[in-house]
Formats: sequence, structure tokens, C-alpha cells
Amino acid sequence: MIWNQKNGILLFFVCTIFLFAIIPSYSQQNLERPIQLHPENPHYFLYRGKAVALISSAEHYGAVINGEFDYHKYLAALSAAGMNYTRVFGGSYVEDPGKSFGIRRNDLAPAAGKFVAPWARSDVAGYAGGGNKLDLAKWNPEYFSRLHDFLGEAARLGIVVEIGLFSSQYGEMQWNLSPFKRDNNVNGTDTIEWKKVNTLENGNILGYQEKYVRKLVREANRYPNVMFEIANEPWSDRPVLTDVVNPYLFSGRDQYPNSVDLPDDATMAWQARVAEWITSEEAGLAGERGANWHMIAQGCCNFLYAMRGVIPGVSVVNFHYAYPEAVTLNYGLGKALSYDETGFLGQSDDVYTRQAWNFMLAGGSVFDSLDYSFSVGHEDGNDVEANGPGGGSPELRRRLKILSEFLRELPLVDIRPDFAVVKHAGGVVTHTLSSAGQYALYLDGNGPAELSLNLPAGEYSVAWVDVVSGETKDGGRLKHAGGERVVLSPAFKNGIAMRIVRRESKE
Repeated sequence: MIWNQKNGILLFFVCTIFLFAIIPSYSQQNLERPIQLHPENPHYFLYRGKAVALISSAEHYGAVINGEFDYHKYLAALSAAGMNYTRVFGGSYVEDPGKSFGIRRNDLAPAAGKFVAPWARSDVAGYAGGGNKLDLAKWNPEYFSRLHDFLGEAARLGIVVEIGLFSSQYGEMQWNLSPFKRDNNVNGTDTIEWKKVNTLENGNILGYQEKYVRKLVREANRYPNVMFEIANEPWSDRPVLTDVVNPYLFSGRDQYPNSVDLPDDATMAWQARVAEWITSEEAGLAGERGANWHMIAQGCCNFLYAMRGVIPGVSVVNFHYAYPEAVTLNYGLGKALSYDETGFLGQSDDVYTRQAWNFMLAGGSVFDSLDYSFSVGHEDGNDVEANGPGGGSPELRRRLKILSEFLRELPLVDIRPDFAVVKHAGGVVTHTLSSAGQYALYLDGNGPAELSLNLPAGEYSVAWVDVVSGETKDGGRLKHAGGERVVLSPAFKNGIAMRIVRRESKE
């Protein structure tokens, strides 16, 4: 055949039709795989072909539901600071502006009429947070437009999003704003006490909860940077006192912040049902879009606890205000262990920096500080005036980036907690990760400190990392015949990191 322009045009149209015919099938079968536990080391994640840990100092979970919040600026600020994680609440829970938990400028507490819920507004006035009541039988296009835009932009920037489907109510204040409360919707939801919302004994609310979960799972299914948390702090509404942090207190030993409270049996049964909704919905979507399975996170408790087991389908265990022992006690579960929230200890960056290094160098998978420097009008994270009980700042994010980069240089697939390398560390607390010939240590406290190390024979390079400035100081070479060796650290305050790497023999 003689080639000419007419034949070229014909071939172009044939190829175009062929591509349109196969692309839908291709996209269904070859979606980017969502973040998952790393198959070789489930204490870290496999995301876009790399082993990763998640580090962030992020806003108070209202980025999508607060209509005044510019999440484009927020995500850009997170990315610029080197943060790769954020939490967002799905819309089933909302807080009261200026009142809930003493937070003055609260992203999770939209101003009157600014709550963008997953459900459409009815034509009946009377929602407690301003505007018309909600219609739980209809979805809100504005909300899902914001959700898709948020998740897509986060994916583009490499930021993983935990979608919190539910939360404890904590009291009447938040329950009075709940879409599920009868006064706030036109659907005649059953009148119940707020402590029963997240149980299977919540009347017809359960059916609306299921539809909401399945809808969010469907909408988020295409995004690789998503995981689902069943419920935020599920122990808070119906706590069961299980342990205490310090049993030697004379008084107040059974109260927060010393009590270890777990969800009661009714809450656990409801959480298991929610997990079933997530997994069954994604199973149904597998035939439509190709298998795109997302991790499920389960909240355990504040502080620390050795879990007796996890809900089927759960990959991530969340702790709040966690001690590094939360990792040690649960490492054998073979799950990701997450410090999913901190930020109620004032504005000092030092305390959150220390928490992050201690938890992650104990073998943690996620660290997330609740950052009140993100607020409406300050989505760039520069609202550094006092804002309730917590902190967060550009400085804290800069420090956390140092930790993130320190972890990124480690062989995460192979590294594990090591309790043998440090025999003694005078005046400080240490946490150590190691793999063959490589050791990463965090010394919490003030130095200089004398370390008694138990290392195999060999020649090592030593480096000290200032966790505030990020400056790395060469600690020289260490020639060692094996066994115990004493090393003196530089002077430091509020912690220092150390890296020891075995040098390759040239023989």
C-alpha cells in the first residue's frame, strides 16, 4: 500500500478507537497499588516501590469538612516541610468552635454554616452548627468534590491520608452537633444517649453509618495514598480501666493521664462490624475496578498496652500520647505501630521532638503531632499564637524532617529494634535500631553521656546528629576487636542521635 496523508489519518482514528477500548480495562486492572505493610518488614510500609515510615505534624483533621479551610495551601506546606502523612475526619463527627477541648482556632470546628458534611442539606432549618438540617438519605456533591480534590492532591505530593470514619463523642457538646442526632437531620434517627452512638445498640443510626462507610470506601478506592481508621479514640465514650502507667502514685492513679482505658465489649463489637463493611465493600469493588485494598487502622488506647489481638483485617494499630514501650509491647503482632496523635503538652517543640525520636527509634511506624499552627487563614502553618492545649510550628516540622531524613537513610526492610548493643548508658535513655553492620541510636536526655556498647569485631564509622539543627558531626572511626567498647558522646541537650556503620573490609 502506498502511504499518504489519508492513510495516516485513518490509522490514527483506528488506533484511537483501539486505545479507548482497552484503557478502561487497563485502568481497572492496573491501578496503582495502595500503601500497604511491607511484606519483608511489616513495621514499615511499602509505597510506590519503597519502604517508608510516616512522619508528620498536621492539622486537626478538618481540612475537608471545614468549608473555609484552604487545603491546597495546607498540603503544599506539609510537602514543603517534608511531611508525608496527614489525618482527616470523614464528617460523622464535628466540634464546637472555641469550646471543644479549649481549642480557640479549631479546624475541626467549622464556623456557623461552614460545615461541609457528606450529606446534603435539607430545606428545613435547624442544624445546631448553623444552616439547614442534614438529609442522611442524600449525598452532598460539594463534600465529595472536596474529598476527591484533597486525596488527589495529597497523592500527587506523596502524602498518605488516614481517613477517620468515626470518633468518640466525648460528651453532650459534640453530640449536639452530630449529624446522627435526631435534632440535626430530617430522617427521624432514633433518640439515643451519646454513649451508644458507636455501638450496635444505636437503633436506626447503624444503617446510616453503614451507608456512610460504604460510600467513603467507594469514593476513596481509586487513591493509593489512603488508609481507613475505624474510629478515633474509641475508648473515650465507654472506657474500661485496664491498667495504669504509674502504679505507685498515692492518688489519682486510676485517672487520666495515668489510666490506660480500652473500649468496652459493645464498642469493640461495633468496630468489628465497621471493619467488615470496609472489607466487604472493597471486595465488591474488586470486580469493578480491579483489586485495590486499603489498610485498616484500629485505635488501641492512650499511652501503652500489650494488645491481646486486633480486629480481623486490621494492619495498623494506633496509640495516642504514646510511650515508646507501646512499640516494644506490641512488636510481635507484626503490624504497623502508630503514634497517631500527640499535642496536648503545650507549645514547646522540645517535648514533641523527643516523643518522635523515642517512638520511631523504638521501632515505630508512624508519628503524627497535632499541629495547631494550621488554622483557617493560616493554612501555611504559621499560626504560632497560643491555641489551646497544644503546639505545632514551622520549627517543629523542620525538626521532624531531620528525623524523617535520618530514617530514610536506614535500610528499613532489614532493620529491627536492638536491645543488646547498648549495655549501659549513664544518665540517658536509649533506643536502638540495627541491621547487619548498621546501628541507629537515640539518646534521650542531656549529655555528654558515656555509652558501653556491645559490637562485633570490625571497623566502624561513627556520626552524631543534632536533632534540633540537623548538623552531623563526624565521630571518627572505631576499630574494635569485639565485645564491650566505651564511647563518649558530645555535649547535648534534650537528645542526640547516633549512627554507627561497619566499614567494608578491603582485604
